Amino acid sequence: NICGYDCVSRGSGASSPEDSEDEELGGGGGVTQLNPSSSSLTLIKTNGQVYTYPDGKAGMATCEMCGMVGVRDAFYSKTKRFCSVSCSRSYSSNSKKASILARLQGKPPTKKAKVLQKQPLMTKLAAYAQQQANQQGGVKKSGEFSSADTSVWLFDWGRYLGDGDVMGAPVSCFKHVPMGKSWGGISEGIRVEVPNTDSGLPMKVYWIAGIIKLAGFKALLRYEGFDCDSTRDFWLNLCVPDIHPVGWCAAGGKPLVPPQSILHRFSNWKTFLIKRLTGSKTLPPDFASKVQESMQFPFKKQMRVEVVDKTHLCRTRVALVEQVIGGRLRLVYEECDDGTDDFWCHMYSPLIHSIGWSRSIGHRFKRSDVSKKLDGQMDAPGQLFAKVKEVDQSGHWFEDGMKLEAIDPLNLSAICVATVRKRSSQFTGRSTSRPSPMATSCG
Repeated sequence: NICGYDCVSRGSGASSPEDSEDEELGGGGGVTQLNPSSSSLTLIKTNGQVYTYPDGKAGMATCEMCGMVGVRDAFYSKTKRFCSVSCSRSYSSNSKKASILARLQGKPPTKKAKVLQKQPLMTKLAAYAQQQANQQGGVKKSGEFSSADTSVWLFDWGRYLGDGDVMGAPVSCFKHVPMGKSWGGISEGIRVEVPNTDSGLPMKVYWIAGIIKLAGFKALLRYEGFDCDSTRDFWLNLCVPDIHPVGWCAAGGKPLVPPQSILHRFSNWKTFLIKRLTGSKTLPPDFASKVQESMQFPFKKQMRVEVVDKTHLCRTRVALVEQVIGGRLRLVYEECDDGTDDFWCHMYSPLIHSIGWSRSIGHRFKRSDVSKKLDGQMDAPGQLFAKVKEVDQSGHWFEDGMKLEAIDPLNLSAICVATVRKRSSQFTGRSTSRPSPMATSCG
């Protein structure tokens, strides 16, 4: 109901996989073992650890340039230091770039320049260029990162999606993500109330915007009054606290202020809004509470689980939940004292189990004192490991060319942009296939 609005007018290291470390559990039957192929082993990043074949023989090598782990015999050159000719050449090239970076920063060149990885080097060069630009401009804008803040590069979905030419996979495709089961009513054309960044006022004010395009959690928004003018369009995550259903400002006494760029277009903005919003749709009033509810995860810090041993894939070992982010768990292996020996997976992943699972089915398990728990630790309840059973494939579903976020198979702690290239028949027929926690929607 728009009648309540009064628009404001403008004024002012890994363990050795010896048999002694393993506990073959289960009575009577043989031990169930995983037999990973060499191709699956290459999908694990080393982080300075030694990887072995399931039979215990060392046979892996780590590329000194990209960090990829693979079969040693397949690596490039006699020294087996690099996985390809490209990495070998990049290693040599980056040595020179590192020396140039040192000179730009006024540091004396060393006899042997330290070789930097591709992405960190480019990040540091970009940070240095940004620092120089800020110094020349004289004032650093709020929200910008200094050179010391660029150790982690944040991907900008809005810039990548641009004006909406690319297609993002809908949130409803991913039943395991927050709001995955409550996204069906979100569509293009919905109106919302968002902060007005074109007000020219010192305080925070709001204006109404319409959803032009959806890409996962992201929505391309356009302020009311711009009509076909896309110059002020912007991408925003619909689950952030700054997005509200129409009527929120009226109920809370918040000011609605038209954008400064189009203030001259209409003399009576209240009449304009009433005419424009009549018959339109907005977010449900409980949308924010549903978002908050969907962000409550059952796994908590210091819960103990059994998880696959990333250095010996045919067995499991005990790990502690260290972080929970969007349903993804950062697990630290129990024997690790400094917290660096970790493993990331989704809480619905088939790689994690309750304490005692290996013993109950006779699976190979790395020996550990599983009965000893420190203060604050607890075994994760068995009911937390229930898996998603079905996926409703009616309506919107994956299409070739869709963009989404997926786990980087070469670095399991990172998420990167991915494109749907081909769908197998397994996911286009019956609706009994499970969604992979390795992928999620944009944003």
